[in-house]
Amino acid sequence: MQINPSEPTITEFPLFRRGKVRDVYDLGEHLLIVASDRISAFDVILPTPIPDKGRILTQISLFWFDYLKEPCHLVTADVSQFPAALKPYSDWLRGRSMLVKKAKRFDVECVVRGYLAGSGWKDYQRTGTVCGLKLPSGLKQSSRLLKPLFTPAAKNDIGHDENISFETMVAMIGEDASIELRNRSLEIYSRARDYALTRGVILADTKFEFGGVDGQTIVIDEVLTPDSSRFWPASDYEEGRDQKSFDKQYLRDYLETLDWDKTDPGPELPPEVVENTRNKYLEAHRILTGKDFRVD
Repeated sequence: MQINPSEPTITEFPLFRRGKVRDVYDLGEHLLIVASDRISAFDVILPTPIPDKGRILTQISLFWFDYLKEPCHLVTADVSQFPAALKPYSDWLRGRSMLVKKAKRFDVECVVRGYLAGSGWKDYQRTGTVCGLKLPSGLKQSSRLLKPLFTPAAKNDIGHDENISFETMVAMIGEDASIELRNRSLEIYSRARDYALTRGVILADTKFEFGGVDGQTIVIDEVLTPDSSRFWPASDYEEGRDQKSFDKQYLRDYLETLDWDKTDPGPELPPEVVENTRNKYLEAHRILTGKDFRVD
């Protein structure tokens, strides 16, 4: 995994997990999640970071945690409340990190689709279904679905998550937990979708992660960011075509123009692509939260 040399490595605590974007450290009672400025596309971490990306994503997640009032893993994002051993890293951690509860993760991505897009649209074109769920005939690309679909996927920390049936999910984590995660995911999606529309944004699809702490199921990881969700400007929405988006689609479209086989190592990004990608994240933050991005 390519790590930007400007990212400090915290040596005072063991590294619990390193993902494409986030580093998680084990602090004993809690975990520390640090969102880097790394960006990935086609499951490859690109060598060029996007300045402030980790902070922007973290601030969006914090907004949603506050708005939704769902039981979640957040303890604090105030670096002054972090353990004293982390003080030398305060400038790096400020705005991009969260102290969170340790939870036993359900190894399932809880995907909710409200519109026919991405892999769901491709699936529908081939089979008339999305992840095995039958849909009416005659739907178009980007059509709004009559009811949002819950389409779980098995967690894969390296590469793509694997779509699974609800029955497979039940076999993995049990019936009661599966029903709870499905119901919670659909309910959270509906509330977030309705809020986003008041901001002129369509929440086409998203994914949640959950874990268990002391017998309670809580939301973990990031939530409703451009890295985990498909956001479209409502004013430009039209069935039957790709939509403008606030996610990484701009970057993917640029990479598709290159002579690159989508394997590691990825290409360096030119300054204008870095700036345009950063602006996409900033725009998503401003529209969703109603505030300009800043870190106190």
